[in-house]
Order: sequence, then C-alpha cells, then structure tokens
Amino acid sequence: MHTIGIIAEYNPFHKGHAYQAERARQLGNADVVIAVMSGHYTQRGEIAIFDKWSRAQAAVLSGVDLVLELPAVFVVRSAQYFATGGVRLLQSLGIVNQLSFGAEDAEMESLNAAALGMENAAVTEQLKLNLRNGKTYAAAMSHALVMGGHATSSFIISPNNILGVEYLRALKKYAPGIAPLPIQRIGSDYHSTEIVGEYSSASAIRQALMNCPSFSPSISAVLPFTTLEMTAKLLATGWAPTAYSRLDIAILAKIRRMTDEQLQGVPELSEGLENKLRKAANEAGSTTELLALLKSKRYPAARLKRILAHLLLGTAPEQITIFDQSGPLYARVLALNNRGRAALRAISKHAEIPVITKTTAHLNSRTYHSGIFTPLQAMLAYDIAATDIFTLCLPDPANRKGGIDFSRSAIHVPDA
Repeated sequence: MHTIGIIAEYNPFHKGHAYQAERARQLGNADVVIAVMSGHYTQRGEIAIFDKWSRAQAAVLSGVDLVLELPAVFVVRSAQYFATGGVRLLQSLGIVNQLSFGAEDAEMESLNAAALGMENAAVTEQLKLNLRNGKTYAAAMSHALVMGGHATSSFIISPNNILGVEYLRALKKYAPGIAPLPIQRIGSDYHSTEIVGEYSSASAIRQALMNCPSFSPSISAVLPFTTLEMTAKLLATGWAPTAYSRLDIAILAKIRRMTDEQLQGVPELSEGLENKLRKAANEAGSTTELLALLKSKRYPAARLKRILAHLLLGTAPEQITIFDQSGPLYARVLALNNRGRAALRAISKHAEIPVITKTTAHLNSRTYHSGIFTPLQAMLAYDIAATDIFTLCLPDPANRKGGIDFSRSAIHVPDA
C-alpha cells in the first residue's frame, strides 16, 4: 500500500484542494491519500468557518481517503510547530511513504536550499537576532535566509513556500523515510480576498460567505459539488458560517478578570504585552478594536489571534513544552471511505500511537471536568475545548451546545 500524506486546513475544502489531492495521487501512484487537518481552530488563530467533521467529509467526497485531526496544541502555533506536528503525526502512523504539499514554487532545488540554509549556524543566529528585534517568525526566517544567500526574497516570502521549507526540515528530523512531493499551487494568491476563476483562495471564499452567506455564481464556481451541497445544508440549519465576533464578550471578559500572573502565563505573550493587553481590553468594545490597539510588526493579527486562542483554551506553557517533546499522542479519525478503512487496518498494525474513532473511549465528560488527565487526555481536552469555543460562534443559538465532541464519531463515506 503506497500512502501519501497531506497536512491541511480545508477551511473550506475547495477545488484547489481537490486538485492537490488528485495530482498527488497521480504523481505518487498512491493507493491511499491521508490528510491531517486542523480542527476548530486554524493556524492563524481563527475559528474555522465550518465544523471539522463537515470539512473532513467534504475532503473524503472529493479525493481524500482518510482525514485525521491535528491536535489543537500544534495547530495554534507558528508555521514551524504546525508543520512539525503534522509531520510527526503522519510518521507515527507507520504507513506513510510521501508528504505532498502545495507551494508557490514547487522546485525541490529551491526548497531544499532554503531548508538546508535553516541549519546554517549564521542563519540561525540571524533568525534569533531578527526575532529579538521584533520580527515575526516568518519575516525573521525570510530575512535570515535571504541575507545568507539561501533563498530569494520573492521565493521565501510566499506562505506556502515557507510551510514547504518547514515540512522539509521536519521530515529530515522526524521522518526521513517519508519523501516530499511538492505540488505547484494554481489559481489565486494565498492572501487574495477576491474570487477569481475556478481556483480561488480559501480566504476569498470565507470572506464571500461571510459577506453574503448564499450561493453566488462565483462561489459555486470554486467549490466542488459535494462541498456546495454540504455548505447549503450547513447554512440552512444554522451551522454556518461562524463569526469570530461572537467571541467578543468572552475574550474581553476573560482578559479583564485575569491576574498579572495568569496573563504572563499565556503562550506567545511576552515582553510586557500583558500590560498593553489589559489596557486595550479595558478600552476596546470588540476583538476588532482590541486587535487594532495591539497590532504591531512584532505582533501581527495572526500572532495576536493565536494568543487569544491560547487564552480561551487555557493552554499551559509547560504542557506545550511537554507536547512538543512527545509529538501528537493519538490519531483521531474525522472521516474516511473504504480505502481509508483499509488504511486504518494497516495503521493498527504499525502505528506508534492509538487511533481514536470515539472520544469517549479515551476521555468522557466526567473525566474531562475532573481536570485529572493522562498526557493523551490532556492533549485531547484542548481539542474538546476548541469545539466548545467553535459552537459559540455559530449563527443559530440552538446549535451553541457544549460537549458535542463526546457524541460525534468519525464519518464513514460510502463508495459512490
């Protein structure tokens, strides 16, 4: 069984994602395509527009065979940790042969040069200096590589190229037996906010759904038919689209009540930002205003939203350190087809970590509220908390229930 892994967000699953899955299967001559997908939080600290089960189901209906959840403690992080978490999960399955990823420049020579450059002592020192001087990780990394002559500015500024470099670094360190398979990204720019043609960015699709949650011709053109059907059902039943603004009161109330010690313990919050955060929370009436008051070169919106995510999740820095050492402790199944089932049987023979199809088999509501966890349960508890936060962002109050992770199981998609 030749297996290709993909690390993704599918927020939402669109035709560009379907293209990547199909192209990876063709180029890799793959029997199975496995996606490791972020759950209800995304890498930029935002709430996913659709629930994780629906996004996973859409992927399986359009080219992926098995979708596993990347634990939230690796999702709400910088590109380095997001990539490492995904790679280590795929490696732990014991059956993955290749990792496919999209890139603005899919030339392995350029990607390898940048990845090797990150191991250079001078580049490492420049990276640290850049971080101390207030640059974001992506900006610090880009500048250090360009200064060292290991990449051009036009190459390394692209977000998917940056992730690609981090995938290669993680493969070398944690999964040398998994070969990289870059796929040339097609369609609109990653940051594009306008739907153009058949292959548009997920950002543009989300914005279009938020501005007009219905099926305009442009939205219909960029989503696979199966995603369109799923989206129509979610919109009709009040399960989409989510709105981050529905967390405004929860976030502001949380910050205003936290002690100095508690604020200082929030991951990624450092160097006196807790004082600015408290002051801004007292002045702001919304998270939009809060972010506007805090945003800077050192703290761009994505990093600030990750900080707010950690704040709501109650992430403990000492636990993150432990999780970074252990890597993902489970493979949680969100959706699969018959080929995915065959892959699970193979995984059960070779995996280094347990496979979870039902949350209650490892953590039930009583244990969850006791707060007494094994390391696996502690990691899983953050995923459950992320879901509880996600439901608060839904448009229909009747759907804003907590604890749905305990009642939802993996979705099996029958063959057509």
